Amino acid sequence: MNLQNPRPAVSAAIEVLEDGGVVVFPTDTLYGLLANALDPRAVEKVFAIKSRSHSKPLPIIARNLMWIEELAYITPRQRPILEKIWPGTITTVLHRKRIIPDIITAGNLTVAIRVPDSPLLDELLAKYGYPLTATSASISGEHSPQRIENIISMFRDSPMKPDLVIDAGTLAPSEPSTLLDLTGSHPKILRVGATNPQQLMELLKM
Repeated sequence: MNLQNPRPAVSAAIEVLEDGGVVVFPTDTLYGLLANALDPRAVEKVFAIKSRSHSKPLPIIARNLMWIEELAYITPRQRPILEKIWPGTITTVLHRKRIIPDIITAGNLTVAIRVPDSPLLDELLAKYGYPLTATSASISGEHSPQRIENIISMFRDSPMKPDLVIDAGTLAPSEPSTLLDLTGSHPKILRVGATNPQQLMELLKM
């Protein structure tokens, strides 16, 4: 990817996504495995590529809060919190709508979803028009590489591989996104990740 002119890479990614494929693409945290989150066959390929158990839900990304309102239920209590934390590196657990395939959520009634803080992903989502899976580009249980060479090496001997790898260079060191559950009576941090937990708790005091 030429970061000064990413459109050819974005267009190539969209072509693969529209064909039900899986793309390795840079996010605002790690390289991710992106596929159409509303296409069960594409999502199944993500599980196969990662050798991931179907009992483990996959997180997804959407372009903005309007998109997420089509995918999940947002209460008046949750809305000001979401407006504060998005776009950003906080994945939020919400009650899902039926448009989300069961394979994404492992049959649960909730979905882990976020709006990423990435101009590249925003352009990709805007032009593609569908929410995407947002799991790390790695085999389950393995470290998530920052370098494309290491990602290619990881999948080299796998029976299932990504259909396209977008090389945006070595990404800055980052943790996965923070996981915040808003489905209960009180917000709960399920995983501490790229977001400072103290700053997050301050936001949740509003």
